[in-house]
Amino acid sequence: MDPIAGLQLGFSHALTATNLGWALLGCFLGTAVGVLPGIGPALTIALLLPVTFQVEATGAFILFCGIFYGAMYGGSTTSILLNTPGESGSIITALEGAKMARSGRAGPALATAAIGSFIAGTIGTLGISFLGPIVVELALKLGPAEYFSLMLLCFVTVSAVLGGSALRGLTSLFLGLLLGLIGIDLQTGQPRMTLGVPELLDGVNVVLVAVALFAVGETLFLAWRHVEGSRQVRAVGRIMMSRADWRRSLGPWFRGSLLGFPFGVMPAGGTEMPTMLSYYTERKLAPPEAQQEFGTTGAIEGVAGPEAANNAAAAGVLVPMLTLGLPTSATAAIMLSAFQSYGINPGPLLFEQQGALVWTLIASLYVANVMLVVLNLPLVGLWARILKIPQPQLYAGILVFATIGTYGISNSVTDLVLLYGIGVIGMFMRRFDFPTAPVVIGMILGPMAEQAMRQALTISQGDWTTFVTRPVSLAILLLAVAALAVPRIYGAWMRRPVPGPG
Repeated sequence: MDPIAGLQLGFSHALTATNLGWALLGCFLGTAVGVLPGIGPALTIALLLPVTFQVEATGAFILFCGIFYGAMYGGSTTSILLNTPGESGSIITALEGAKMARSGRAGPALATAAIGSFIAGTIGTLGISFLGPIVVELALKLGPAEYFSLMLLCFVTVSAVLGGSALRGLTSLFLGLLLGLIGIDLQTGQPRMTLGVPELLDGVNVVLVAVALFAVGETLFLAWRHVEGSRQVRAVGRIMMSRADWRRSLGPWFRGSLLGFPFGVMPAGGTEMPTMLSYYTERKLAPPEAQQEFGTTGAIEGVAGPEAANNAAAAGVLVPMLTLGLPTSATAAIMLSAFQSYGINPGPLLFEQQGALVWTLIASLYVANVMLVVLNLPLVGLWARILKIPQPQLYAGILVFATIGTYGISNSVTDLVLLYGIGVIGMFMRRFDFPTAPVVIGMILGPMAEQAMRQALTISQGDWTTFVTRPVSLAILLLAVAALAVPRIYGAWMRRPVPGPG
């Protein structure tokens, strides 16, 4: 199905009253959790997974994508009004946005962030619509050896980038691979690592692990480090942008969007690098009168460009997730586990087997972008008041919700023990700066990588060299080695002693 016909089919489903309702709910919840520091889209979707099992798949994924997009919008509110980025992608927005708020220009800063998010989200969704089918065509030409190498590349890059250090990231990944191996081996029928517990024969539920790490673990960590005291929320004021603000924001919106989307598509491209590049680009391109505002009263270009780059990169994350089944961020990993909980496996065949669902999902992203502008600009005062919710009550509510939802999946006490056991591990991982996203990514992709490896070895009659004799597989493996080795070599080279004169 070509993109135009697919979008026509998608809009015919997305514009029904029910799906519009799911999109509106997702956008509202996403903006609210984006505003709250520390409560991101990954935690929220993980929290909702146990209670959306009875919801039809299309409606659930429209809800989740609305939350994903909405959180990107809401993160700018916290950065500008509180100078506290809720997501890593909003750190750069806070540099100039908070200074604009201190100068009494919080309204224009919030407006340029919202409009820039709309433009970037629309450009990113266009990229998903027209780039997705091309990636699918290429992916269908790959064999099991190439898929194994591709998953290995995803393991390495995501672990190294999300972990801050390769050792921490790979340690988290190993924990995820370990959890993914629990249960019955599908090829031999033998139980693996079940410790004699009958409830573990079917394996550990991915949804349970996601809720434990991103809801329970994150909440326990936030409660642990909580410091009493009131937070100063800046006044919003008028949100109208002047003609000069529009003129100065237009270029950064489009430059940030075009810069951010490719980073989102790349494995572990993330949102940090494109937002930083956008900020430095706008600082270099700004006219002399605007140069003086950077770092002092706040330059609107420093909000418009990075915020657009952030949202475009977030949209790009959905391309590898839908077309290859590769999650390159924490939120994408949770959404992939949601697909699997409905018995749907994202990948090259998704567009063919679940065409109506995929195109309805993509069409709903266009709808969500429009809804988010309508929600963000008039209701910005409401989002500012959400920042004043007492954190202890917020944490307690999340824990109660996570416990009830997890118990509702299987009515198993074993699941509750696992929930809080893994949750405590997640809390210590956050305390000692071990990333939690590679755990879920390893747990989801580990069994898939094992299956691809076994298929490749079966086809090659046990010849391990099949992974390096096939050109595409070899190229991907070399990229994985480079992703691990190059940063370490570069770091060692930068730390080398500089010989003195003479």
